[in-house]
Amino acid sequence: MDLWFSDRNRLAALLAACVLLSSIEVLAPLFPYKMGRLRRALPNLMLATGVVLTNLAFASITASISTIVTHRGIGLLRPWHLPTWIFLILGVAGLDLFAYIAHVLLHKLALGWRFHRVHHSELEVDVTTAFRQHPGETLWRVLWQCTGIAIFGLPFWIVTLYLGLSSLNALLEHANVRTSNGFDRWVRLLIVTPNMHKIHHSRMAGETDSNYSNIFSFWDRLCRTYTARVDFGSLRYGLDGLDDSRRQKLKGLIMEPFRGS
Repeated sequence: MDLWFSDRNRLAALLAACVLLSSIEVLAPLFPYKMGRLRRALPNLMLATGVVLTNLAFASITASISTIVTHRGIGLLRPWHLPTWIFLILGVAGLDLFAYIAHVLLHKLALGWRFHRVHHSELEVDVTTAFRQHPGETLWRVLWQCTGIAIFGLPFWIVTLYLGLSSLNALLEHANVRTSNGFDRWVRLLIVTPNMHKIHHSRMAGETDSNYSNIFSFWDRLCRTYTARVDFGSLRYGLDGLDDSRRQKLKGLIMEPFRGS
C-alpha cells in the first residue's frame, strides 16, 4: 500500500507540473510550434503509458533491493553512520551519477542508441518530450538505478525522493519555455536547466554528445562532456534520417530500435 501510495503521489505531482509547464509554453514559448501540439504530442503521451507501466512493474524489485541492503547494512555509505541530511544528499547524488552513466552508455553503445534515438528523434522539443521514451530504455535506466541502490545502500525513501525530483526536472528541462540567460547561467552551476538540456537535442553530433546530466549539472563538467554555449538561432532538433512522418508515429517509434542502424 505504501509503495502504491508513493507512486500515486508522484504521478499526481507529474501531471500537475505537466499542466503548469504546458500552460507556460503557450504564454512564453522558446520556439513557435510548427505543427499541431496535440497531434505531435500524442505519440509521446502514449509512450508515457509504457514508461509508467515499466516502472510500476519493477517498483517492487527496486523496493526489495532497497530493503535488503538497508536491513543487512550493505553499501558504501552504510559504515559511516552519516547524519540523515548528509546521507540524503549523497544518496541522491549517487543515484544521479548512475543516471548520468546510464545516459552516456545509451549514446555510446550501438544497442543502447537504437532505443534512445526514439527520444532524440523529436522534431519539436517540449514538456511531452520527457515522456518520449521507449520501454526498452526505461528498463535500462531502472537496472542502473537498482545498481546504484545496491552499491550505496540506499533506503527506499531516498529512492522515491530522487525519482520524484528526477521526473520533475525532466519535465522542466524539456519544456519549450524561454528563460533569462542570466538566471539560467547561475542555476545551471548546480542544476540542469532547459537551456542547458536543449543543446543535447541538437542535430549536430558534437552537441548531442554533451550535457548528459540528469539533475546535477556538475557531472558533465567533471567528466568533460559539458557544452555551455547554445545558439537558439541555428539550433535544430531531431536526427537526420528520422524525420519521416511514419517514423514519428507511435508504431514507428515502438519499432525504431529494431530497424537497421
